[in-house]
Amino acid sequence: MDHPGTNHVAEALQTVKARLARSAQDAGRPEGSVQLVCVSKTKSADEIRPALDAGERVFGENRVQEAQKKWPDLRRDYPGIELHLIGPLQTNKVREAVATFDVIETLDRPRLAEALAKELQTTERRPELYVEVNTGSEPQKAGILPEDADAFILFCRETCGLPVTGLMCIPPADEQASPHFALLATIARRNGLAKLSMGMSADYELGIQLGATLVRVGSAIFGARPDAAESA
Repeated sequence: MDHPGTNHVAEALQTVKARLARSAQDAGRPEGSVQLVCVSKTKSADEIRPALDAGERVFGENRVQEAQKKWPDLRRDYPGIELHLIGPLQTNKVREAVATFDVIETLDRPRLAEALAKELQTTERRPELYVEVNTGSEPQKAGILPEDADAFILFCRETCGLPVTGLMCIPPADEQASPHFALLATIARRNGLAKLSMGMSADYELGIQLGATLVRVGSAIFGARPDAAESA
C-alpha cells in the first residue's frame, strides 16, 4: 500500500543515496563506508513509512518521548531498524533512551556519562555511544568543548567504562563546515575513534570528503520542517 508522499520520499532518497555514493567514490572511500541516517524528527509514522518501504532502516530522532511514541509500531512492522538519538539527552531520560535507541550520538557531559554508566549496569542493552563535540564553542549549543574532548573521552572510557566508538558535531550555521569537520576528524584520530557523524542535508558531501562515516539527512529526504533553523 502506498503511503502519503511515497513517490516524493522514494525519489528524494534515490537522489541522496546517489550523491552520497558519488561523494564517497570521489573521496576514494570504499563502497558502503558511509552510513545514511534518515532524520525523521518531527515526522509522523505515516511520513516515515515511505522511507521504510524503500528499504531504509537507520533513522535519527531528536527527542526520547517522540521516538517512544512513533517507533514501537514501526519496529513491529519493519524488522531491523536502527534508531539514533541525535538530540540532547537529559539525565532523567537516560533509562528511556537506553531502552529505545541503538546509538546515542549526544554524550556531552560528565553527569550524563555517569548516568549512562549507572543505567548500563542494570540492563543488557548496549547502545553505541558517540561523544558530541561543540566544534564552534557556541554557548547556546550542547557538546563538549574541543579543548576538553580528550579528557572527556578518557573519563567516559576509563572512569565510567562506557563503549565510546565515535564523535558527532553540528557546525555553526553561519560558518564554513570544513574546519569543523576537519577538527572533529583530528580529535577522533587522536583518540582512536573510527566513527564520525558529521554532515547534514546542506553539507553531507563535504562531511564525506573529510571522513564522515555517518551523515544525518532529513529535509533533503522528507522535505523542510517548520523548525528547520539547523536543517539536518
